[in-house]
Amino acid sequence: GEHRSLLYAVVSTHSSGSSGINAEYGGYHHIFCSLLFLLQFVSKPTKTRERGSPSTNSTGTMDQISDGLDGKKNPFLDLDQDGEIMAMYIWIDGTGKQLRSKTRTLPYVKDPKPADMPVWDTDGRKTDVTMEQDEGEYSDIFLKPVAIFKDPFRRGDNILVLCETYSWDSPDLTKPHPTNKRALCAENMLKCAHEKPWFGIEQEYTMFDYTGKHPYGWPKNGYPGPQGPYYCGAGSDKVKGRKIVEGHYRACLYAGVKIAGSNAEVMPSQWEYQVGPCEGISMGDHLWVSRWILCRLAEEFNVVISFDPKPIPGDWNGAGCHTNISTEAMRQDGGYDKIIEAIKLMEKKPLEHIMEYDPTGGDDNRRRLTGQHETASIDEFSYGVAHRGASIRIPRQVDNDKKGYFEDRRPSSNADPYSVTNRIVMTICLGE
Repeated sequence: GEHRSLLYAVVSTHSSGSSGINAEYGGYHHIFCSLLFLLQFVSKPTKTRERGSPSTNSTGTMDQISDGLDGKKNPFLDLDQDGEIMAMYIWIDGTGKQLRSKTRTLPYVKDPKPADMPVWDTDGRKTDVTMEQDEGEYSDIFLKPVAIFKDPFRRGDNILVLCETYSWDSPDLTKPHPTNKRALCAENMLKCAHEKPWFGIEQEYTMFDYTGKHPYGWPKNGYPGPQGPYYCGAGSDKVKGRKIVEGHYRACLYAGVKIAGSNAEVMPSQWEYQVGPCEGISMGDHLWVSRWILCRLAEEFNVVISFDPKPIPGDWNGAGCHTNISTEAMRQDGGYDKIIEAIKLMEKKPLEHIMEYDPTGGDDNRRRLTGQHETASIDEFSYGVAHRGASIRIPRQVDNDKKGYFEDRRPSSNADPYSVTNRIVMTICLGE
């Protein structure tokens, strides 16, 4: 209350119509007004429990109420934006696993293209991008817009802007940061564009409660029943988190992400969605944005999304990022021979692929690729028709049609799709 009174007094002083406010005091006026509004908003009492206090949901687990609205719609999201748009810049941080994002105001542009978006920057030290603890003047990372999607949360003309990262000493954007896997992927996709490589990725993930430690909907003490009834299941005793799944599906469609389907997976609270077919570099763009949308949407439910390839040790399925591949020649009549030819090329380079199929050079995937739970051993290469225990599966229908695509089942759920698709075209298209 004292702080609000002080702000009222200061704002009133600088707002009084005396001899006029110069540019400096005008800037202060805007700052004081915005602080006053913020204090008024956050200090409004809630009708229910104290903000931030836990509550028990229908599953017996604890949910964290963190926004003070108790699930009610934010009353300020329908305000007019005065001809401006909000652009959410999104980029992959230095871990290769996580996405970061921040917003800037931009003037409205009809049908915006990445080239219309200004380059921005960020502090690489705070997002695990800077490789060592550089001095502050060397820590900036440039964010170069490369793809635009509609924003399913702010809606209207607001947008999501996917970015590549470039080093602080490359203002001309000619030196991709070492953690930027997209730049090399885009270069190689151009080299083999004449082969029209298509990809479809099956993204598996697991839901956890707000702590990020307890699987969402699992018993507070103990485990659910053994795997079996959960895959593609229906009913509250078999699936958890469907509201998130349905919301994510719609949000991706709205945004322009090429989501193709979804289903409950083998382990309870584990789900999958598919993105594609996408040609060339767009596969990575669409998958990364779909991941950001999923994590952002789960915030609304106080749920944490895990892309860990083996989130629960023991007799539980891991999570993968099965990658389906075809070239134009494979999709045409007689393309089956081209499929086998590509698989034989991949058979010669198992380690090169495993190194690119998770962000840790294979360490994450080793926990998952054990030869059990519908996986092949990380140390062996195999392929077969309709064989989900093989490294590479040829779908039954493809075997019947003698054309189509094949599925590499080795990439982990936290794999960088740029690294995965780049390694694949290097092997089967470029001979590298």
